Amino acid sequence: MKNNILSHNLIRLYILKVSHWFMLVMPIVVLFYKANGLSVSQVFILQSLYSLSIVLLEIPSGYFADVLGRKNTIAIGAVLGFFGFAIYSLSYGFWGFLVAEVVLGFGQSMISGADSALLYDSLVDAKQHDRYIRHEGRMTSVGNFAEASAGILGGLLAAVSIRYPYYGQTLVALLAVPAAFTLIEPKTEHTRLELGWKQIVDVVRFALVKNLRLRWIIVLSSVVGASTLTMAWFVQPWLIRADTPVEAYGAIWTALNLLVGVAAMFAYRVELKLGRNRTITLLILLLSLGFVASGLIRYYWAMPFIVLFYLARGVATPILKDSINRIAPAPMRATILSVRNFIIRIIFSIWGPFYGWLTDRWSLTLALASAGVIFVILSTLTFIALIKVEKAD
Repeated sequence: MKNNILSHNLIRLYILKVSHWFMLVMPIVVLFYKANGLSVSQVFILQSLYSLSIVLLEIPSGYFADVLGRKNTIAIGAVLGFFGFAIYSLSYGFWGFLVAEVVLGFGQSMISGADSALLYDSLVDAKQHDRYIRHEGRMTSVGNFAEASAGILGGLLAAVSIRYPYYGQTLVALLAVPAAFTLIEPKTEHTRLELGWKQIVDVVRFALVKNLRLRWIIVLSSVVGASTLTMAWFVQPWLIRADTPVEAYGAIWTALNLLVGVAAMFAYRVELKLGRNRTITLLILLLSLGFVASGLIRYYWAMPFIVLFYLARGVATPILKDSINRIAPAPMRATILSVRNFIIRIIFSIWGPFYGWLTDRWSLTLALASAGVIFVILSTLTFIALIKVEKAD
């Protein structure tokens, strides 16, 4: 019976992952913004405000998932996601896009953390929690395969009309609603937290103050997550600088996300082969190199370094999330994962507009190189702090 619940939830979690990552709009989103009169700075400001909207509900939503149930919180997020893209498809300027991004941000915050926590709880319920990295890796892989497939279709739709991908995205978002409402809450052996802001503060204090090992794993995972999010918004300006034909955007976006998907599938093998610390060291080097090289090297000579960046991205997510899940107590797991996502969005909301300003005011080269330098400093200092805490324990 418990294995049946696991299988039932896995199917629906895969549908949710696909509906979230089958992003018809992503390969052409910067072109769409430019067609509606937005500058690069406005693009990063818009995404920064999206991140801030996620921040407003990120930790409370993870806490609601711990209190009210993962299923209910995910269902709310799915409904908001549908309405967000519906608003987007009917908007034609910065302020309309902003309203859509806020709704999407609230929806994303309700799902993030709750989905990973429900997956982990389902595995615990079926006594298969040691297989989490494998399943999280597959989830990440499926999401990126979905995004890769959407890249081709999105490019074809955009060739007809730059707005068609947004109409299609609204229909894709609708698929998540029945999947979310038919999830089954696993009966894990823990008592749900009480509902209250004091309890939220207690969980955050536990994650970032009391448990030093958990603190530094969360911060490291957040810095890595913010870096991959930043690169996702740099790729299209980079393609524009390289004079890439519009019809090639979808194919390039597809290829990059296929790389992430393949890497995520083998993330657990990489960690088994190299060990966690060597794997993280390699990830920091590859991500930093991707930023700096793509900034300094013009045209397609930089593409191998972007490829390495996306391979590192695929490996990083399941490994770092597993490190958090192994330490996080079950009653707090969704909240703690939301703390991670909260920090990712805070970092991006601070640095994103700065990188956009550097691009518009100076150059894309300076913006990318600066992002690489900032990332390598933050990630290295955080990783050193984590190693020191673990040695002390």
